Amino acid sequence: MDWKQAWSTTTTTTNTALDALAPMCAPFAARWDREAERRAQLRTPENLKALMAAQREHNSARSTAAMARNQRSAARKASNNPLSATRRAARTAHNAARQHHSQARAGLKAARKNHPATLRTLAVQAHAAHTVPSSLATWLMSEAGHTLTLWPASVSAGLIGLHAAGLWLGRRQPSVRLDDGMTAEERRLALRLDPSFWVQNADARGLSGTVPTPAKLTPAGLVSHVRLDGRWTPKTFRAKADEVRALLGARTDLRMEITSGSHGDRATITLRTRSAADGIDLTGWEPGAPWGIDTVTGELVMVPLGRRMLVAGTSGSGKSWSTRALLAEGSEAADHRLVVIDPKRVEAMNWQHRARTAITPDEVLDVSDELVEEMHDRLQLVPRGRDVIEISPEHPRITVFVDEGAEVISMSRTRGKSSGDEDTDAVGYGRIMENFRTLARMARAAEIILIWATQKPTMDRNGGIDPQISAQITYRAALALSTSGESRVVFGEDATEKGWHAHELPMPGVAMLRSGPKAKPHPISTRAFSPADVIALPERPIWKRESSRPTRSTLHLVKQPTTPTDSTASAPTPAAAETNRDRVLRAVHDGARTLRDITDRTGINKGTVSREVKALTGSGALRKTDDGMLQPGREAA
Repeated sequence: MDWKQAWSTTTTTTNTALDALAPMCAPFAARWDREAERRAQLRTPENLKALMAAQREHNSARSTAAMARNQRSAARKASNNPLSATRRAARTAHNAARQHHSQARAGLKAARKNHPATLRTLAVQAHAAHTVPSSLATWLMSEAGHTLTLWPASVSAGLIGLHAAGLWLGRRQPSVRLDDGMTAEERRLALRLDPSFWVQNADARGLSGTVPTPAKLTPAGLVSHVRLDGRWTPKTFRAKADEVRALLGARTDLRMEITSGSHGDRATITLRTRSAADGIDLTGWEPGAPWGIDTVTGELVMVPLGRRMLVAGTSGSGKSWSTRALLAEGSEAADHRLVVIDPKRVEAMNWQHRARTAITPDEVLDVSDELVEEMHDRLQLVPRGRDVIEISPEHPRITVFVDEGAEVISMSRTRGKSSGDEDTDAVGYGRIMENFRTLARMARAAEIILIWATQKPTMDRNGGIDPQISAQITYRAALALSTSGESRVVFGEDATEKGWHAHELPMPGVAMLRSGPKAKPHPISTRAFSPADVIALPERPIWKRESSRPTRSTLHLVKQPTTPTDSTASAPTPAAAETNRDRVLRAVHDGARTLRDITDRTGINKGTVSREVKALTGSGALRKTDDGMLQPGREAA
């Protein structure tokens, strides 16, 4: 124990020098009290009876041994023959008596150990054993003119005084100066975090060798820095969190953080008795409003647009309420557009007046196809020397919000086709996740930004995060999660070590945001934005891709007949092509034989073309040849 450190930290918080000396004498007093209590517990009536019996037995054996010794001495004087019967009998009796005396002495020693003298009596005996002989020796060796000079006796008296003073100081309860702004709970915790209390009681909890600094009240609660001596490291001290909580007497639901300090032999205890966000209104939204408030520092937390983001949180953690402010910001300006993909439908319904929404698998497939096509077109416009396209009302930033990633992954897996045929695979929904992976990997330069939200942040078969998408995420936010494993999936493998314990966050509306290596694992009180507030927002333009692909004519190796054939005669005229299905059918009659040809001729996105081809094939208007080419059906002919 570093008593100098305990002294220096205590003198700044106590009222008198005696209060500051108390921690130095506390271990001595604690050890004295423990030994006195141990002796008192052993002084039972049963042990007292055993001691008295052992004393009687010892006295009897000692008397018998003395008598046998005298008889042996008399036998030696009476006869010079060592082999005489008298001397042999006396010798045997003396040896037996001596052995019995030895056994009785051992029994008495054990009885005295089981029924020891009180510690006060033992101390008086020890001081008397020093004082009386030393006083007598001094008197005998002193000169006639200094007959009263009893120096050893004075030393003994001084030791007795120091002994009594040490016990008194060690049992003294110092009066600690505390901040008047503390609550009753904070005052009690601060008293126990003071070195004057900690040093006296740390050994009983297995924390001997640690000395805290007086607790400081911050906007986030109480903070104390602990010096670690001997075998202690921040890691081993963190493992004693239960003992620390018991020593402080803190509530079980009070959040306590033990982290590494400024040096290798330092640790920091933080008790979250209050929040820096207390009293700040975080309801509603207006342009430029912060996403939340850091509950530790009180700083405003802004999440800039244009960052690929992961938002995780278990059901009821406030994930939807916390992300609505981001979506409102991403759809407010003239050069911003919003796309909401929500298989659960609830959140998408709130944003229909200012966002492109997709709910059904067909809608999700269509919008993902359009986004990929838009991305490829925009990448052609990125000038040399720039990393991203310049956003403008003509090319706005598109924020794509996936409200439940697990449902989208399940939608793609269960409905997608696994056939090796190119056309058959294009018709299925398995392309949905391929589109989102492409957007995550390549679309940032095209200012198409993906925000992926999920309740189940795992990467197994039933999880809500795709590994390829997760690898591209730069901003990671999590509200309350279920397990520490989910915290590691969201924040990385070092989440437990670095303090990113999202599974310990309260519910609802408290999050952690990891935006880089310097980010701190501070809880953030997020903005609450209700569905009614979303519906009350003004309408904004809704993004929809306009086809910019030119219609290409098909090259033929033979001259087209001038006489109309049966197939061309039955083809619908351009004036009658009012629906996508009619346009697809007319493209096939004009010579398109693959999905790519139809997409190029009509300008319709691939998902819609796949759906219409499937419907026309089922009705018999189109048919596929053995090599997979499309032709007009016999019914159409």
